[in-house]
Amino acid sequence: MATLVLADGTTFEGESFGFAGESDGEVVFNTGMAGYPESLTDPSYEGQILVFTYPLIGNYGVPTEEKNAYGFAKNLESERIHVRGVVMAQGSEHFSHQAAASSLPRWLEHHKIPAITGVDTRALTKKLREHGVMLGRIVTDDAKLKVESGKWKVADIADPNAQNLVAEVSCKEPVTYEPKENASGKSVIVFDCGIKNNILRSFLKRGVTVHRVPWDYDLASSELKYDGVFISNGPGDPKKCDATIRQIQWSIGKNLPTFGICLGNQLLALAIGGDTFKLKYGHRGVNQPCIEHDTQGKPTKKCIITSQNHGFAVKPDQLPKGWHIWFTNANDGTVEGIRHESGRFLSVQFHPEATPGPEDANYLFDEFVSKL
Repeated sequence: MATLVLADGTTFEGESFGFAGESDGEVVFNTGMAGYPESLTDPSYEGQILVFTYPLIGNYGVPTEEKNAYGFAKNLESERIHVRGVVMAQGSEHFSHQAAASSLPRWLEHHKIPAITGVDTRALTKKLREHGVMLGRIVTDDAKLKVESGKWKVADIADPNAQNLVAEVSCKEPVTYEPKENASGKSVIVFDCGIKNNILRSFLKRGVTVHRVPWDYDLASSELKYDGVFISNGPGDPKKCDATIRQIQWSIGKNLPTFGICLGNQLLALAIGGDTFKLKYGHRGVNQPCIEHDTQGKPTKKCIITSQNHGFAVKPDQLPKGWHIWFTNANDGTVEGIRHESGRFLSVQFHPEATPGPEDANYLFDEFVSKL
């Protein structure tokens, strides 16, 4: 037996699937039909318990953890699982895929990640949509729960968003990756705020040298040679990343081409004097439609389908003069991208590198590289 207990005392029971341990975090849901290995290794999920809405998870197993020629994971989005727990309707111990190296439960057990299968994920997701994301805890021992006023209660769950999660997932020292072929002679500083590996792959396959640096790296004193600045995705509250915000301001002040993805979109907005807010239950899935706007911020007829994983968004009414909305979400109208009228500073809230999800927005890497 295993139990997910939400902060309001609501419980969801199932069977332990993977590591038989206890874990707590912010409970969120992902609507993707596939891509669970990529999602579980996405550093943006640091501090969270992930609920998969698709009813069958694990049926195609997990790929190898081997590294590529650059020294980072070839098939996954980071070097470890970042979620604190996993919740599924039906987790499959059996798998079938030519590239699979392990079953999902064995992989979770190896990384000591608790998981529950047999949960009514439809009811759980409806509750999260109505209430908003909630703190919760996975337990396999009922003795660790206590009853208050007739309900199970979870005490002392720390809110992961109160921590600087970016500092936990960022690299500690600068690392340079040189493209193995088609070198363009261009290079970019990449602020690692919890970067997905496919962002690195996306630059390298375009012949761009990548200088991967910690979230608080000082550009003013850097001895690295670079043509532009990139700010990655990552977990938690963007307002915790004050050091990165200052570096973005420095980059803009030097008129360097600057591009952000996901958390990078929020950090760019904060750097220019905008503001962010927490969404009720976030956008986490692979089918979010986004409408592109013209250079004056007016919607066009172009809509792309995007992969997303974020819990915060940019406020649309606090962008300074010269800045315009670039993309909006067709479902709820939230800001999905901003850009400066000069065309040198831009960012998107979704993931053009995909993994998992559609590659409709992959062209944005080409657009940024053309500015270097």
